[in-house]
Amino acid sequence: MGGSMQALGDEVPAGQAFDLTGRIAVLTGAASGIGRATALVLSGAGATVVLGDIDGPGVEATVKEIDGRGGRAVGVEMDVTRRADVDALVARATGSYGRIDVMGNIAGVRSDGPVVDITDTEFDRVLDINLRGVFYGCQAALRAMIPQGSGNIINISSGIVDDPGPTMATYGMTKAAVASLTKAIASEGAEYGIRANAIAPGIILSNFSRAHFVDESGEVDPARFEAYIEWAATLSPMARVGTPAEVAWMILYLVSDAASFVTGQIMRPNGGSAMPW
Repeated sequence: MGGSMQALGDEVPAGQAFDLTGRIAVLTGAASGIGRATALVLSGAGATVVLGDIDGPGVEATVKEIDGRGGRAVGVEMDVTRRADVDALVARATGSYGRIDVMGNIAGVRSDGPVVDITDTEFDRVLDINLRGVFYGCQAALRAMIPQGSGNIINISSGIVDDPGPTMATYGMTKAAVASLTKAIASEGAEYGIRANAIAPGIILSNFSRAHFVDESGEVDPARFEAYIEWAATLSPMARVGTPAEVAWMILYLVSDAASFVTGQIMRPNGGSAMPW
């Protein structure tokens, strides 16, 4: 079953519109944060999920959690900066299940530092993971989706594309490029029944946030954690930080038949911190 490109009528039960039974989803970054939450949500909607992450034990833990909930999942230790690894992850899905209905390019890293201090090593690291890895995932997915005439691609951009901040230039450049890449894929893929959308989250409580509230040993400092939560709450009208699950539910919408007329968009689960036209 591929994702429908036909208009969904109002006679369709809501449960059916969001049902992913029989569909195959490939997700990177599935060991933690938004990737893990998306794996749990999509598998809960009936999808079989093929999960990749550089953290092998972490991705296996996600698989175990899905198995415990009665879902179907496969985990692969892989590196998104290696084209062969990304191709192999998609091939795992098409080889085992004959198709790929969803590609979620979720793996990413943060980067901090003034522009003047950014080294070549750091610049290359962030571009390789945040942009090259997404590009590889899109290419691999398109090669499988174009012949089958359907598919959904989800890429993770960032709220920083609406509100560039100091010390975040390298990260912001990659996320702006991801948004642009997504729009190009949406334009190119439409004739083949492929939709592509980007997610630009606001502040989400995940591994991306840990640097703000851990001590020198990497353990959560309760006082710093509370201070971070209070600070984050001041940045949006909803006065709270977001959760990985809230991003995952938006991804479920975008890859479901309920979003059959949505492509080339930058969706913003951000509590209202940015409200662009």
